Amino acid sequence: MAAEQDPEGLAAARPLLTDLYQATMALGYWRAGRARDAAEFELFFRRCPFGGAFALAAGLRDCVRFLRAFRLRDADVQFLASVLPPDTDPAFFEHLRSLDCSEVTVRALPEGSLAFPGVPLLQVSGPLLVVQLLETPLLCLVSYASLVATNAARLRLIAGPEKRLLEMGLRRAQGPDGGLTASTYSYLGGFDSSSNVLAGQLRGVPVAGTLAHSFVTSFSGSEVPPDPMLAPAAGEGPGVDLAAKAQVWLEHVCAHLGLGVQEPHPGERAAFVAYALAFPRAFQGLLDSYSVRRSGLPNFLAVALALGELGYRAVGVRLDSGDLLQQAQEIRKVFRAAAAQFQVPWLESVPIAVSNNIDEEALARLAQEGSEVNVIGIGTGWAHCHLLSPTQGSEVNVIGIGTSVVTCPQQPSLGCVYKLVAVGGQPRMKLTEDPEKQTLPGSKAAFRLLGSDGSLLMDVLQLAEEPAPQAGQELRVWPPGAQEPCTVRPAQVEPLLWLCLQQGQLCEPLPSLAESRALVQLSLSQLSPEHRRLQSPAQYQVGGRPALSFCPVCPCPYHAHRSPSLLPAGGAV
Repeated sequence: MAAEQDPEGLAAARPLLTDLYQATMALGYWRAGRARDAAEFELFFRRCPFGGAFALAAGLRDCVRFLRAFRLRDADVQFLASVLPPDTDPAFFEHLRSLDCSEVTVRALPEGSLAFPGVPLLQVSGPLLVVQLLETPLLCLVSYASLVATNAARLRLIAGPEKRLLEMGLRRAQGPDGGLTASTYSYLGGFDSSSNVLAGQLRGVPVAGTLAHSFVTSFSGSEVPPDPMLAPAAGEGPGVDLAAKAQVWLEHVCAHLGLGVQEPHPGERAAFVAYALAFPRAFQGLLDSYSVRRSGLPNFLAVALALGELGYRAVGVRLDSGDLLQQAQEIRKVFRAAAAQFQVPWLESVPIAVSNNIDEEALARLAQEGSEVNVIGIGTGWAHCHLLSPTQGSEVNVIGIGTSVVTCPQQPSLGCVYKLVAVGGQPRMKLTEDPEKQTLPGSKAAFRLLGSDGSLLMDVLQLAEEPAPQAGQELRVWPPGAQEPCTVRPAQVEPLLWLCLQQGQLCEPLPSLAESRALVQLSLSQLSPEHRRLQSPAQYQVGGRPALSFCPVCPCPYHAHRSPSLLPAGGAV
C-alpha cells in the first residue's frame, strides 16, 4: 500500500517505533496460528488532563499517514531477528516482510473534536498480529498530540479570543519529534503561529520570528552600517541616515525623560538601528538587555521616532525580566506622555510584550483588562515571535508561549491506553484487580447527545449492533457509577466515530490542519461554561446503554448497572 505523497511523509513514524513486547506477542500469535484472527482494539483515556473536564482528539492525520506507509523493511526484519530467539522459525520473518495495513479499518473521533474519558479516540480492527503491532506507535502519535492540543486550548481560553497566541517552545521541547508535534498541535488547539520553521514547511503552520538578547549584546556601538540610508515608507523622497536621525531623537527623548544622553547603551541603540534597517515595517525593541528605564526605553523611542518621521511605525516592545506588570504599566505611561510631547498619537498604543516562564495563573493576571500588557510571552523563545503590524485603529495583542505549552508541566502525559475489545467477533474484557483498569468488552458505537440550543448533554456508548439513538426520542442511559438509569430526550444526536480508513483505504480526504483548528473552537463553544471552566469544572457525563456489557469469561451475562464497581473511574462507563 503506497504512502501519501506529501511533505508530511518525511515525518512519518516507522514500524519499529514500538515496544519489544509487541514483536514477542506477534511471534506468539503466529506460532499459535492466530496471526490472522479478526481483532478490534480501542484507544482511549481514563481521565481528562490538567484537572479539567475535556480533552481534544488529535494526532489522527499522523496515524493515517503512519498506517498507509506501514511496511517492515529488510533492515527492520533483520533487527527483529537479532533480538528474538535465535531458533525462531525463518518463516515468521517472511510473514513480517509481507505485512501492511491493507486489511486494517479505523474509526476515529475527527481531529479537533472534544474527547471524554472512555470514549474511543480510535477503533482499530484487522488481523490480530498486525493491529497488535500498531499499539505503541498509535499511542505515541495520539497521546502527546492530544495532550498538547488540550493544553493549548486551555491557554487560549485564559487569553481570550482576541489576543494572538504564538508557540515558541522548540528549544525546550522533548526532542525534535516532540518539538514538531508541539508546534503542530498547539496550532490545532488555538494558537496562531509558531517559531518552528519545520512545522511551517511540513505542516503548514504559520511561522514568525524577530530577535533575541544576543543580537542586542553583539553590538558595541562602534559598528557602521554599510548602508545606513532608509527610504521613506511611501517610497518617495531621498533616503535618510537612520542612525544619525536616531541620535538626534535621542537628545529629545533623554531631555523628556530626565536622562543624560550618554546613559543609554550605544551598542543597544546600534542593534535597534540595524534591526530597523532590516525590518522597518516590523521594528520591535527588546528593552531589558541592560536597563529598561535608562537604556532600552530611550533607545527604542529614539529609533521608533526616527522611523516615524519616515512614515514607519514600530510594532512593539518586549520585557523579559523583573516585575513585568509593573514595568509594563510604567512603560505605557511613558508612551502616553511621549506621544503627547512629540505629537505622535500612534506611540501611545504601541504593544507591550512580556515573557519569563509565565504559568496559567500569571497569564490570567497579565491578560486581564487594564493590565496594560498587550503581548505576553510564556517560557523561552519569545525572540522568535514576529509582531505583525497593527491594523488601523487597533493594537497588536500577542501572547508568546514556550515552555508552558510544549512540556505540559501540569501533566506531562495523557495516559491513553489501547485495549483489546473483540477477537473473532467475540467480546474480550480485562477484569484486573484495579477497577479503574477494567475495560468494557465488545465493538461499540458512540454518540453525542445535544440539547435544543446545541449544547452538549452527554456522550453515550452502546454495542455497535444496537439501533442508534434518535433525536426527540427518550433514551435510557446509565451514568457512571449510578444505581439507576436516567432518561434523556436529545434534540440532536451526532455519531462520534468517523470511518476514516477501511481495509487500508482512505474513505475521504482528511480535513486540513486549519479546518481541524476551526473545529476545536466550534467544539469548545458548544461546551457549557461549567464544563469549560479550568478550575474545579463540572464533570461531563459519559453514559452507557444497558445492553453494553457482558462477561466473556463466564456463561452468565451481566449488565454494567448491576456492577457499578466495574465501571472505570473518571467519567467513563
